[in-house]
Amino acid sequence: MLADAALAVMWVGLTCYALFGGADFGAGVWDLLAGGAERGRERRRLIEHSIGPVWEANHVWLIFVVVMLWSAFSPVFAAVMSTLYIPLTLAALGIIARGAAFAFRKASTELWQQRLFGACFALSSLLTPFFLGTVAGGVASGRVPPGIARGDVVTGWLNPTSLLGGVLAVVTCAHLAAVYLCADADRERRPELAAAFARDAVLSGVAAGVVALAGIGVLHADAPQLFHGLTHRALPLVVLSAVAGVTGLALLTRRRFVAARGAAALAVAAILWAWGAAQYPAMLVGSTTVARAAANGSVLTAVLASLGVGAVVLVPSLWLLYATFQRGSPEQPSPR
Repeated sequence: MLADAALAVMWVGLTCYALFGGADFGAGVWDLLAGGAERGRERRRLIEHSIGPVWEANHVWLIFVVVMLWSAFSPVFAAVMSTLYIPLTLAALGIIARGAAFAFRKASTELWQQRLFGACFALSSLLTPFFLGTVAGGVASGRVPPGIARGDVVTGWLNPTSLLGGVLAVVTCAHLAAVYLCADADRERRPELAAAFARDAVLSGVAAGVVALAGIGVLHADAPQLFHGLTHRALPLVVLSAVAGVTGLALLTRRRFVAARGAAALAVAAILWAWGAAQYPAMLVGSTTVARAAANGSVLTAVLASLGVGAVVLVPSLWLLYATFQRGSPEQPSPR
């Protein structure tokens, strides 16, 4: 019971990172696609206003997941980190470069500097979720065996399922960001920006659906255990994700942007939990179960108790942060 509780809490953290950090990365993708200095000025201004106060706080969830994995399921932590260290290192470098570039772009006064740091920020926003998606694909397809560096450090993340995971992560992040930005633009009384981001949200949502449908064949051939789980035990969650995604697209066309946020978030959360349900009780496919990987009861009790105490401070603080910066208008001039 304690092991399952720890796993569930960790999965909640992973879901929060996908919803908050994913939208953060996706905003950088739209920054990349915003256009030239003049044409993309207003889009970049809104993006900066929306993610500026929270971009660093969003990574709290990633730290939470990594620490939970290390504390509660250390054999899985060791196997994943040693086998998939290449994409994990690239993702970490992307997070660092992205944050530094975002800060430096805002502080720069020269056009060439703004463009240089802006390109670094945008490209890092594209590549980081891709590498994180390849890590998920490597784990889900059973390419991470137990032990230290027992898996292939190249094919562990360069394989069909990992590439599918990387592409799906990028388009999903872009979709979440566009949906969130619709509501921000509408709240700022910028109907033209809201309409533009709504179009982007619909297009990226359709693209995510196409990638997911194409992934059926990929998973059937490359990750049969995961495919079986998704089409049997986790099928209700897969259907819920699809229904929520279609509902979100319909809400976007009707300019119901706040409701569309909820639908898009539900679609992403449902597919993440579908992955967990499909793979459970295995943490490393074909070898390591939750019970075998979990720390002893005293450690799990201490971890869960400390998380309960920390949540009393963390959750209200993050809620206040997000709520506070959902109000107000952008004041600073946009990067060019």
